[in-house]
Amino acid sequence: MTQSLYIQPISTVSGPQAVEGDAVRLAGGMVYAREFAVIVREDGRVLSRQIATKAGMADVLASLPDALAAEASAQWAGLAKVHPPLALGGRTIRLDQPQVMGILNVTPDSFSDGGKFMDDPEEMQLHAAAMHEAGAAIIDIGGESTRPGAKAVWEGEEIERVRPAVGYCANMGAAVSVDTRRPAVMEAALAAGAHILNDVSGLRYDPRSLEFAAASGVPVILMHAPGTGEDLHAGGDYQAAAFDVFDTLKALRDRAIAGGIAVERIVLDPGIGFGKSLADNLAILNALPMYHALGCPLLLGASRKRMIGALSNEAGAHQRVGGSLTLAKLGMDAGVQLLRVHDVFETVQARNVWRGLRDAALTDFAGLES
Repeated sequence: MTQSLYIQPISTVSGPQAVEGDAVRLAGGMVYAREFAVIVREDGRVLSRQIATKAGMADVLASLPDALAAEASAQWAGLAKVHPPLALGGRTIRLDQPQVMGILNVTPDSFSDGGKFMDDPEEMQLHAAAMHEAGAAIIDIGGESTRPGAKAVWEGEEIERVRPAVGYCANMGAAVSVDTRRPAVMEAALAAGAHILNDVSGLRYDPRSLEFAAASGVPVILMHAPGTGEDLHAGGDYQAAAFDVFDTLKALRDRAIAGGIAVERIVLDPGIGFGKSLADNLAILNALPMYHALGCPLLLGASRKRMIGALSNEAGAHQRVGGSLTLAKLGMDAGVQLLRVHDVFETVQARNVWRGLRDAALTDFAGLES
């Protein structure tokens, strides 16, 4: 029987001074966690759940079975790990605050834009420039739809879709990620000026992807999806989605490291909407702070997803801005570093207000002591 461990932040405070220092700064960001649940599972069943603050964590960790000691230490360190900035060409993206990644789909069947950015290069350029000017730290360019039921794309066609968009965005000074699962597309995009590889299959779709990503030296985003072949949504059967996704992301991280990718170059994405029910998505979103224990920056891609429509009378994709901002705010409160969104201006504005509130909270106690 196999035991597994999870350290889940379950409460936050405005700052460490509010609790006399008894809080942890999550992942070097702007969120401070107060209480933590230390959970042990065995073959999918929860065996124990202990609650502690920073002050009592040493005693809780000491009480765990010896076989879990190293993992417990690694997860506790991961929660407080300060991540270095991403160096992306001439741009530096700091990870001590939430950053916004703008979505640019150059596909004929995108659920959000219906292919207009592929069919009209001028429209694509205007949209990319608008996102850049609105404050997108990164523009994420994809040439293949990965929605449920979407048809696979020949890699040559995918290259022809993404290469002009990557080149344009790179030339205007944007940091660019390419959303693909094919190494030939990765290579073409990097040659055109991309800086990040964003693979929704977690570098599992093509056996050559891991070797190429390691050799490229650029940051990689590894997303959770249950499917291993063409259909990334297949096989989404979970005992407890939040924990099962954690376990898979941990395995993807370890596989990438073993394949030669430095941990500092790995970003993890829980894959909201990929092979997950509404209940699964909600469980994962409510457990987001736990994923910091994996010791890598986190990306949240929940913008305009179908779950928002499911919770709002089946509102269409363009009627999901309010829900998208709610989930972006949830990600900020969880300490997520990268928010992948369609509505860049609105999300950047929400982030800026959120950041102002967090900054003010850290000074709320100034002058109270004489």
